[in-house]
Amino acid sequence: MTTEISLCDAKAAVESVRQDAQRFLCELIQVPSLAGNEADAVDCAAKWFEGLAEVARIPLSNDLRRDEDYADPVPGLEYEGRANLRLRVPGTNGGRSLLFNTHLDVVPASEGQDRPFDPAAEDGVVRGRGACDAKGQVATIYTVLAALNRMRVRLDGDLLAHLVVEEEVGGNGTLAMIRRGERADGCIVMEPTDLRILSSVRGAVWFRVTCTGKPGHSGRAGDTVSALKMAIRVIEILEAYHARLLAASRGIPLFDQYPNPMPITFGKLQAGNWPASAPAQAVIEGVLGLLPNKTRYQVMDEVRQAILDNADEWLRAHHRLDFMYRHDSHVLDPSHPLAAGLAAACQDSGLRGEIGAMTASCDSWFYNNQLKIPSVVFGPGSLSVAHSREEHIRMDDICTAAVSLLRFVQAW
Repeated sequence: MTTEISLCDAKAAVESVRQDAQRFLCELIQVPSLAGNEADAVDCAAKWFEGLAEVARIPLSNDLRRDEDYADPVPGLEYEGRANLRLRVPGTNGGRSLLFNTHLDVVPASEGQDRPFDPAAEDGVVRGRGACDAKGQVATIYTVLAALNRMRVRLDGDLLAHLVVEEEVGGNGTLAMIRRGERADGCIVMEPTDLRILSSVRGAVWFRVTCTGKPGHSGRAGDTVSALKMAIRVIEILEAYHARLLAASRGIPLFDQYPNPMPITFGKLQAGNWPASAPAQAVIEGVLGLLPNKTRYQVMDEVRQAILDNADEWLRAHHRLDFMYRHDSHVLDPSHPLAAGLAAACQDSGLRGEIGAMTASCDSWFYNNQLKIPSVVFGPGSLSVAHSREEHIRMDDICTAAVSLLRFVQAW
């Protein structure tokens, strides 16, 4: 049987490793682990977890590119010689296993973000790129394992962790891990959730629309077709489709409290090189959210049809639509023992233990939908500052999350 972990013991053990966790987090932030360049972050994490868990590098392969669920918003990424990390703390009595997942990669620096990979730790707040998304989550897992080690607690079941690459560009690191067929009785995907438990997570498709026009001088307007104007028309069509999709996606528990839980975002538009010329090509890239009433394939088909139905003759014949990222939603009943048990552990630790829905997409659907491992999303830090020049995380929140997770893993 697992040794009893009292709330007092858990708090004391977490506090005893707090400074180490902060040093680890700052060391991780110093590594600019952008997509394709995570090797030093993998090495850093492997070093810190040695002695706390079995640490294995799981090699990646370019074969991943042929997977149906491979995401490719960043072209030309190579996988040979790269790896994810798999951690395992073996159980002693055949109890239920629990898997953590989080990611080591980060997005590029924000505009105006001064020295993003130079961590600043002051008054219990750590700042820098990746502080909450998601290197602070890696530090939380470290805190849990280090506290267990400090208390000399052995769990009945295996405690596992996947520390992956390329979550920010579509989840390719997690995709590689699940294709190995990992088994676990529950999964907690660590993302910044303001310490809320998110048992429903929206899906998303990232799209690229390439419009081809008939270029020419502004003085020959009757002989030209502006690809830029075509792109603007595509934006109008997709916004109208999104409005219909949103209206059809009402009444879904946990999501309905949000006015727009599955927004459409246009992130990039590239066209032309001269003000007085109609451009030959315009490229739009963006993301469209979806809820559990639709699959990614249904939404992709409907987007294709919406453009064909609402475009003029030229646009219908002169556009190309690609999808670079395709995630379904995931839903776990809030009464499931994973969600309800984690909520109880959070409440025991002084949190509200609120169960809600995530209005962004993440890697949880891989485990919940494809491996059939019940999954939730949970972690310290806030999405409101992730990917921003103000990105930060409070060490108090990391420690509170770790205490809640310690209480949960014992019961689980």
